[in-house]
Amino acid sequence: MKKKFTLTMLTFVVLLSITSITTFAEENPTEEINIQTYAENMQPGWNLGNTYDAVGEDETAWGNPFVTKDLIKKIADEGFKSIRIPITFDQRMAESGDFEIDEDFFNRVDQTVQWALEEDLYVMINVHHDSWIWIESGMQENHDQTVERFNAIWTQLAERFKDDSTKLMFESINEPRFWGTEEESQKYLDELNDHFYQIVRESGGNNDIRPLVLPTLDTGLEPEKITALYDFIDNLEDPNIIATVHYYGFWPFSVNIAGYTRFEQDTKEDIHTTFDRVHNTFTANGIPTVIGEYGLLGFDVDTGVIQQGEKLKFFEYMLHYAQEKDLVHMLWDNGQHLNRNTLGWSDQEFFNMAQTSWHTRSAVPNDNFIYLKESEEITDKQITFELHGNDFEAIYQADQVLEEGSDYQIEENTITFSQELLSSLVTDNDFGTASTLTVTFTGGVDWNIDVRIYQTPKLEVTEGNTSEFQIPTNFNGDQLATMEAYYEDGSFAGPQDWTAFKEFGYTFTPNYDEGFIELKDTFFNEVEDGEVDLTFHFWSGKTVDYTIVKDGESVTALADEEPVEEDPVNEETENDNTQEEGVEDEETTTVDEESESTDQTNGSNKEETSTESDEKSGSTSEKTTDQHLASDHNESNRLPDTATAQFNFMGIGLFLILFGFGGLTWYRKRKAE
Repeated sequence: MKKKFTLTMLTFVVLLSITSITTFAEENPTEEINIQTYAENMQPGWNLGNTYDAVGEDETAWGNPFVTKDLIKKIADEGFKSIRIPITFDQRMAESGDFEIDEDFFNRVDQTVQWALEEDLYVMINVHHDSWIWIESGMQENHDQTVERFNAIWTQLAERFKDDSTKLMFESINEPRFWGTEEESQKYLDELNDHFYQIVRESGGNNDIRPLVLPTLDTGLEPEKITALYDFIDNLEDPNIIATVHYYGFWPFSVNIAGYTRFEQDTKEDIHTTFDRVHNTFTANGIPTVIGEYGLLGFDVDTGVIQQGEKLKFFEYMLHYAQEKDLVHMLWDNGQHLNRNTLGWSDQEFFNMAQTSWHTRSAVPNDNFIYLKESEEITDKQITFELHGNDFEAIYQADQVLEEGSDYQIEENTITFSQELLSSLVTDNDFGTASTLTVTFTGGVDWNIDVRIYQTPKLEVTEGNTSEFQIPTNFNGDQLATMEAYYEDGSFAGPQDWTAFKEFGYTFTPNYDEGFIELKDTFFNEVEDGEVDLTFHFWSGKTVDYTIVKDGESVTALADEEPVEEDPVNEETENDNTQEEGVEDEETTTVDEESESTDQTNGSNKEETSTESDEKSGSTSEKTTDQHLASDHNESNRLPDTATAQFNFMGIGLFLILFGFGGLTWYRKRKAE
């Protein structure tokens, strides 16, 4: 009886132990992490930008409302699997002593982390704008105290979250940059990353294997920065490390400068080059990589800086290629994409494209518009698509299904809209979007093709000053693509004087609601006194010339007595890298003194609320990171060559020809035998 009792008790203890171990493993999934699977499960991600990273009194300082549980739930419901929570500690911690973090602020961050974990999201927290506020200069000017303060932040974070799920990860520092040479800067980053690593790993709890995220210098994509981070990670011999970089696209396209109004080959090649480099260095060698922020730099000014169709094509391709290279991507959203008051997307087309691209490819058109000039005879118009494995399904005008044969014809990947259909959409004296044709496919997103009625825009003569110069403009249904600026001697005028085509939003911007084009003080700050000839390019293909004279702070427009039609501008002779505006005919007119009111709108989204304190706000003037063009014109006054890529394609083509010829010879020989 005693033996039986002892055996029963032993069985009970064993079962209890097994249950306890199982429960512990479930609640503390630290026994083993497959970092590859971990990273895959993070895809896709979203940034809670301009909130806890905002510099000001509280999380609303840069224009966003207080974070709510509903916001975090919305992110999870929309299909995001991870959330990055940037945090700036500078004004929220003691300036000396133990550098204690403000408890109320700490609690708010912790609350948001827990909300995210409850929604089954992977969570990344980091030290954010402290990088430029005090670490950038501090590592050189006040080294020991800067390191001490950085260590104090991570000591407190590690202790606070050490028992949290390993779905919470730590990123050492955002966009790290330092005073000094490149070599000194890399040394400073390695030093901080080493302190970060040792503090977290030695703090106990789940932190001994918690995934840690380490950035390249500036989170840049240059070969030397990527190689330096790889060497650092390799020396750690820790399987639970993730690398991170940021990507905001090919710089000229990303801010709409130098005539790069379209998603063209240079922009596509930049995606290839940078993502291939990251993949070959990190992911191909077993180190998962997160694009911790992605977007377009022009969004810092307005999401309308890049034309809608070209913007959508960029994100369709970028997300596809990132996933092809096994890179986790996290959308930078400072409130410009998801409205945190209404929890609705500011640009539903943009989100639809992003969300769809997580799973499949979408067809993309050469244009998402058809311009019909009011005074010209209407003819058939074509839109050509890259189908990306999809097929055409149907075309709608409002709720009506259009008839193939009478309304349109399809030949391979091209739709020809008939003259009869387009004529039926035209209304007299009604400029702007007359109708929207929706093309649907067997997969991917639908595309809206706007049919726009227009006349050549008219710009009035005016005068003003360099701080606020607005040109009264009757857009007449057209939309602005870019602007050129020249001095009388033909040299380039204004900022970034390596190109005639100025940066959209930074130097000029249209206001379709109120009917004017504004030339900004950032333009005039770098314009010499005297005559400046401007050419405004519109998406219809029309161009309008306009001449101003700057005299100190005074600006006056000049008018020609008899406006005349001129030959189209030969953009190739003016700038070999200028991209065509994508229209068949281009007309140049001079300024007209008459102007009518216009009711055209540009549907522009909310302007970013942060000033230069946002890590990307300075980029609209001239940001030099690895993925950007060498925009500092003191170093280089030209755009990059693409000859290397062309020779690569030629070499591949020659190899394929020789391979095919050899294969054919072998086949014939075998057949003869």
